[in-house]
Amino acid sequence: MEKIASFTIDHIKLQPGIYVSRKDTVGAEVITTFDLRMTSPNEEPVMNTAEMHTIEHLAATFLRNHPEYKEKTIYFGPMGCRTGFYLLLAGEYTSKDILPLMIEMYEFIRDFEGDVPGASAKDCGNYLDMNLPMTKFLAKKYLDEVLYCITDDRLNYPV
Repeated sequence: MEKIASFTIDHIKLQPGIYVSRKDTVGAEVITTFDLRMTSPNEEPVMNTAEMHTIEHLAATFLRNHPEYKEKTIYFGPMGCRTGFYLLLAGEYTSKDILPLMIEMYEFIRDFEGDVPGASAKDCGNYLDMNLPMTKFLAKKYLDEVLYCITDDRLNYPV
């Protein structure tokens, strides 16, 4: 059996960044999958599920309400390894294309106040597993250490 594309990336060299994971054609539309890597795989601790769950709720809410990207957002969700997230957008994009969107989204998460959208028993199957303060810390860390100063080596997978 062939390895899937994401298992062919050298996770020893991979650092936090924004990467195009794959591009798929569905009918006439290209779907671009982004690897939003927030932690260094196998080097630093993975994110806890509560923070990942909170990021998922806030980011999905942000993207689905964004004036330009709400109709292009196919999916936003966590990686099983808990080192980042996948974002699927309808259209053909590069990592640089979505950098302003990611900065805007992570600033929204960093600055969010109030009740996390969908964090109720009626709206979510695990609503108690949320941690907004730590989520805000992680969003700030990703902005300060990666997004605000991103270089090409953090926009393209390592070779």
